[in-house]
Amino acid sequence: MAEKDKIKWNNKYKNTPTLLEKREASKKLINIIKEIKGKKALEIACGAGRNSIFLAQNDFEVEALDISDVAIENLKKKNIRNITVKQIDLENFKPNENSYDLIVKTNYLDRDIIPNLVKALKKDGILLVETYMDHISNEKPPSNPDFLLKKDELKTFFDEKFEIVEYDEFDNEKNELFKMRKQSISVRKI
Repeated sequence: MAEKDKIKWNNKYKNTPTLLEKREASKKLINIIKEIKGKKALEIACGAGRNSIFLAQNDFEVEALDISDVAIENLKKKNIRNITVKQIDLENFKPNENSYDLIVKTNYLDRDIIPNLVKALKKDGILLVETYMDHISNEKPPSNPDFLLKKDELKTFFDEKFEIVEYDEFDNEKNELFKMRKQSISVRKI
């Protein structure tokens, strides 16, 4: 496990407990849920589990993964039916192929994991990626510019085997610590 990342995220949740408070699911997820044909979902870097909780409340069977002990324990304490919570180092994560109807990855950028996620989608499955991008309006300077997407970058990860359901660039939610520009894409495996 990437011990350095685990320590970083544990400290972030301990020092900013508001990150573990109940929050609304991603608006992009709320809008796309009607497009999902099955009920098996995976959330990558789930944090406090806002998206996993929303999916479970909508009758999905959810696997929620994160590296942080603090986030994982917080989500486990909620004891929500239909959510299986696992602590995992995402850098070495390889999900089974053709396993999920929906995969959600928000506020976490690891470009190398995307090819594994697209393989893990079932036919007609949807992958939703939503994360921060480099933009002049961002209030928080990046600790590492590689953690921010370039303009239109998400579109470059998918070939003709995928249909873009929605692509957007927008300002993050008002409850975030800093105003940041985000990029999102929902693609369907055809």
